[in-house]
Amino acid sequence: MNWDQCSATNKIDNGSIQFSVLSESQCRRIYSAVQEVLERTGTKVYHQEARDLLRQAGCRIEEERVWIPSRLLNKAINSAPSRITLSDRSGRRRLLLEGCNSYFGPGPTTPYFIDQVTGERRNVTKQDVQHVASLVELLPGMDFCMSLATISDVTPSLADVHEVQAMLENTTKPIATWTFNAKNLAAIVEMSEIVAGGAIELKNNPSLVLYTEPATPLKHPREAVDKLLFMAEKELPIIYTPGVQGNATAPASLAGVIVMAAADSLAGLVIHQLKNEGAPFIAGGVASNMDMSTMIHCYGSSPDFCLMHAGLAEFIRYLGLPMFSTAGCSDAKTIDMQTAIEYAMTIYSAALSGANLIHDVGYLESGMCASLEGLVLGDEIISYVRKILQGIRVDDETLAVDVIDNVGPGGHFLGETHTYQNFRSQFWVPKLLNREKYYSWERNGKITYDQRLTERVNHLLELYTPEPLDSHTKMELQRVVDSIEGFATGTVA
Repeated sequence: MNWDQCSATNKIDNGSIQFSVLSESQCRRIYSAVQEVLERTGTKVYHQEARDLLRQAGCRIEEERVWIPSRLLNKAINSAPSRITLSDRSGRRRLLLEGCNSYFGPGPTTPYFIDQVTGERRNVTKQDVQHVASLVELLPGMDFCMSLATISDVTPSLADVHEVQAMLENTTKPIATWTFNAKNLAAIVEMSEIVAGGAIELKNNPSLVLYTEPATPLKHPREAVDKLLFMAEKELPIIYTPGVQGNATAPASLAGVIVMAAADSLAGLVIHQLKNEGAPFIAGGVASNMDMSTMIHCYGSSPDFCLMHAGLAEFIRYLGLPMFSTAGCSDAKTIDMQTAIEYAMTIYSAALSGANLIHDVGYLESGMCASLEGLVLGDEIISYVRKILQGIRVDDETLAVDVIDNVGPGGHFLGETHTYQNFRSQFWVPKLLNREKYYSWERNGKITYDQRLTERVNHLLELYTPEPLDSHTKMELQRVVDSIEGFATGTVA
């Protein structure tokens, strides 16, 4: 076969690379196990309306215990959309949650922050969330915004509402958030509707997605189901994912953790679809294992963490649902070499798994602390990984046979037009990784990578001016915050 014939049979573009940790038959076995858990063991649902929906659909119920037949689970999976689009603040559709499309962002709810000026661990302030949103807006690797925090300098029961206000005013990117209860959620949705231009506009082009959790194993608290039903009725996307720990709240096996996470998430899907068939739902789970020597859940410092999330992503994609996953997180207590290793491995494996919405970039201390430097570190790793996922383009331009012939033996390619046209697009260039020679690095002050992270954080925050909301919209947001503050503090009847 000649060269032309060979090339003609191999014109298949490899647009990306992914890996697989489960076969289709293994996914079938996991699904069978999930069905068995929900049919034989059942789950507890601490919400009367949800139990009524389940009873009317044919579930066997004893007090709070509900047994879910496979036909209901199959129906819910088939009715839920396989594709969800998230929009930016102006309604432009940005994130397509389907297939192996992967998007990254921070996580929520850390009570502590590493101060970028002093380096000390301290409580989180509302300004920290403003800074998080500002960096998310500027960093190309951050596709959506979460607060990375539970702020401490506002009414404690309204931290969630204040975080969303801070994000809405400082980033245009889609927002994923958490909330304490349905009342606060209603205020958060109202604020998002104000910015979107109305309830219909937000539903048609959602810029808000809610994150909430069941209480694994096999328990669905009233507050979590309240939020599940509220978002179903609004037809706004919800992430319903348990935090499962092998050895503790899940079996001591990787497959068992995946079964436990899927059973809890999919039981929520059944309730959600019974409330409003076709409403957008994002499945998944935060999967880890408890370290039996420290009793801490391993949040990045484990290859098992990467495998469980990759396996869960593959299984959820097998079901045809969008997947919420975790990466860019560490058990380290500060930004150090451990952090870099764990961020890199979790981001790489999450991207290779093809998970859709990947959160927790910037986490430290097993999710108890966060860092702005961590966001910048994560952003550079994401850029590095995305270059790998592009694969290798093979065509006449990149094969460059004519260029090689023109240069010939012993020549160089520095002066070639092909080099000038391609060196920026073909080869990745870091923002912070240092490629200087030693003496140049020494002459420039021997600046280490962690120092460059802090310098970049400060530089970006100094440069950034948020794209402003109009004054009327800002006043309306403040009105919602003031109103719920009044109810929370007793100053409004």
